[in-house]
Amino acid sequence: MDVNRLIKEKGYVDFKTPRGEKLISEIRKMRKDKNAIILAHYYERDEVQDIADFTGDSLALSQQAANTKADIIVFAGVHFMAETAKILSPEKKVLLPDMNASCSLADSCPADKFEKFVKDHPDRTVVSYVNTSAEVKALSDIICTSGNAVKIIQSLPEDEKIIFAPDKNLGNYIKSITGRDMLIWNGSCHVHREFSLEKIINLKKENPDAKIIAHPECEEPVRILADFIGSTSQLIEYTKKDNCKKYIIATEPGVIHQMRLNNPEKEYIPAPGHDSTCACSECEFMKMTTLPKIYNALKYEAPEIILDKEKIEKASGSIKRMMEISG
Repeated sequence: MDVNRLIKEKGYVDFKTPRGEKLISEIRKMRKDKNAIILAHYYERDEVQDIADFTGDSLALSQQAANTKADIIVFAGVHFMAETAKILSPEKKVLLPDMNASCSLADSCPADKFEKFVKDHPDRTVVSYVNTSAEVKALSDIICTSGNAVKIIQSLPEDEKIIFAPDKNLGNYIKSITGRDMLIWNGSCHVHREFSLEKIINLKKENPDAKIIAHPECEEPVRILADFIGSTSQLIEYTKKDNCKKYIIATEPGVIHQMRLNNPEKEYIPAPGHDSTCACSECEFMKMTTLPKIYNALKYEAPEIILDKEKIEKASGSIKRMMEISG
């Protein structure tokens, strides 16, 4: 089987054909033979989510992987996620099928500039979102997720001054709830900032029976319009338990795959972005991982995430602090 040729075809494989079934079978065999596990974020391609041992939000996946006896972790996600897996499982080999799978939010907070920012405000506790590089985690006091960010901030003394990085939208959302003194880094996710308020309003007019649900990384006008705001896993859980039959989804549309698996009878409409050529707002980095690339990663045990011991120790400290608070 010419896997390299499949990759050159932009990752497209008809997985219901003998060729596609053989690829899936070989991935499963290598996974077993090498004592590996495959993690897939909710924003990944449907077929990548389907072959994974665990699907979920980034930190939850790394925590699940750390609790396994696997020797190899294949992370179908973006670079900072694989780094987080390595931080929590330093003894395991962590593979990222495509090293070009970056993150616009993590990239919006370069470690050298953030270090200067922190030094310029030495009286503040640094709380950083998990969507950051290992270097930024190492510069932070506490890490948070979109699901526990409010709890983390509220756990600190009311008069404590805080730096929050890197997402300004999530930071402002937390600040509006907690009223805390937060100095917020000016970063954002290109997917969540590109949702078109005008198009979402028009979509709602066309679907008055639909609820709008949004990730807190969205811009404030979209959050104001939303019936529910939550992390990726919280959005999935909401659509699973809520009685509504139709939803407009203001986050990366890969999450709809899990929603459909839970409730196939419901209707899920991706919120539109500003780009008139695209019906929704996709993350091109999340779609870079394909089954052929997972095959190659397992076969050659590369590309591998390498972090030095000192960086792992510093970054793990901020994550452990979060775990102590959030339980």
